[in-house]
Amino acid sequence: MELPAYYSAALELLRQLIRTPSFSREEQATAELLEAFLQEHGVTSHRLGNNVWARSANWRSGRPTLLLNSHHDTVKPVTGWQRDPFGAQEENGRLYGLGSNDAGASLVALLATFLYWHNRPDLPANLLVAASAEEEISGAQGIASLLPHLGTIDFALVGEPTQMQLAVAEKGLLVIDAEAIGVAGHAAREEGVNAIYVAMRDIEQVRTWQLEKVSSLLGPVKMTVTQIEAGKQHNVVPDSCRFVIDVRTNECYTNEEVFTLLQATLQSTLKARSFRLNSSGIPLDHPLVRSGLALGRSCYGSPTLSDQALMPFPSLKMGCGDSARSHTADEYIELAELAEGITLYSRLIAGISAFLPN
Repeated sequence: MELPAYYSAALELLRQLIRTPSFSREEQATAELLEAFLQEHGVTSHRLGNNVWARSANWRSGRPTLLLNSHHDTVKPVTGWQRDPFGAQEENGRLYGLGSNDAGASLVALLATFLYWHNRPDLPANLLVAASAEEEISGAQGIASLLPHLGTIDFALVGEPTQMQLAVAEKGLLVIDAEAIGVAGHAAREEGVNAIYVAMRDIEQVRTWQLEKVSSLLGPVKMTVTQIEAGKQHNVVPDSCRFVIDVRTNECYTNEEVFTLLQATLQSTLKARSFRLNSSGIPLDHPLVRSGLALGRSCYGSPTLSDQALMPFPSLKMGCGDSARSHTADEYIELAELAEGITLYSRLIAGISAFLPN
């Protein structure tokens, strides 16, 4: 089959994925669809939990291994949808549906690309393709559980909506649960220490604080208070105020370093939910990046998180669609974007041979 033939197969798979709810930790049905799709096209598939993967034929020792990865879980639909989130409605060159943009189109484009290269003798690298679960929640049963079963991986192409530009770096994520401690008292008298006021001082510090190191690709570390809770009764000075800080780190700091700086600055007690989602990226002289640049693509730093945060090897984020559409009502993918994605992914893989060491 020639490359254009895989477009139709990819589009039909995307329609099926949209029609099949696959919220994080509930991806069993879409995992079965993906297994069946690979098997129908003559590929031996493997499954771990709700993660599905396969290896290219003609696997050759000594050749580098490239992982093609995207996810098949989705968030739950937000309010405001004017269409059926699971309807896979086509209109004016667009396919609407939950997960169409994030990241169904990238996933099916990577699968189509894998099929195109699967049996080719001129494949420049061994290929692994993995459709992972639980990406939207960075869950333990997603790509993190799968990687130990895949063997040595030299580099990865992660499918996320980037308008098919090269996201050569992405910010990390650090979520902190904070608690400001006060002293309870009667609101009518001058007594107690109001934990809300203690928290307000810390929140203002978070709002205005700029860490010294600024990345040329990712900009400054961004800190945002996103949740707050305090008080039980209108007439009682609260002795506790809990709030959540969402921190997006650049490559200049590890998550642990930012946490330590915050801990030394704020009065509130802080507890990090995890330190594992650090900033990630790929050198600008890497063969994947150089191949993308040769295709006229541009490099940028992405503010959003993906499974590449959990990959201990160089990875490039690149995919169909626009990140601004993700998690929004009436999410869609342009059909032309899907076709372009398949073509550019294939050309990207073909191009790396020119930049790999002899």
